[in-house]
Amino acid sequence: METAILTGIGLAAPSGLNAYIPLLVLALADRATTQVTLQAPYDALSSNVGIAILIVLLTIEVAVDKVPGVDHLNDVVQSFVRPAAGAIVAVAATSGVVSISPAIMVILGVILAGSVNAVKVTTRPAVTVGTAGVFNPFVSMAEDFVATMASLIAVFVPALVILVVAIFAISSILLVRRFRRGREARM
Repeated sequence: METAILTGIGLAAPSGLNAYIPLLVLALADRATTQVTLQAPYDALSSNVGIAILIVLLTIEVAVDKVPGVDHLNDVVQSFVRPAAGAIVAVAATSGVVSISPAIMVILGVILAGSVNAVKVTTRPAVTVGTAGVFNPFVSMAEDFVATMASLIAVFVPALVILVVAIFAISSILLVRRFRRGREARM
């Protein structure tokens, strides 16, 4: 599998945790390294304006996601943004790659980011209820850390993307099962 495809897939999954971290990592990688070369129109991400916009959006997302209650409202809004971001990073990372259809990368990006987002949106309220919101900022910081590390791996060590996506899948399954068991126990 071409490394650009692995990079695209590897950036799409963490977009479900935070839409702007993978976009910013991709933009900065295009700007500052030879690991990624974004083709038009995706090279707009790594322009001065593109990077500035991503930094502002990331700052808002990071701040809002740390406030119990507000983070859930943010998750509802971001449920539309995160899958779109997954599609954008997947297509942008593979633009210029002849062996893969952009439509396939859009679908993969939406599915990966959407799946991770769905797990986040369904399990975060349990954290709020179970800890009276005290752990929300810590869980959010952990999610941001995971999104950052997964994005960096996708760009700089794409061979590990399969492992990262497998970890996302296994973690998601375990979290959903735990959430369901906890919910059933309360009923």
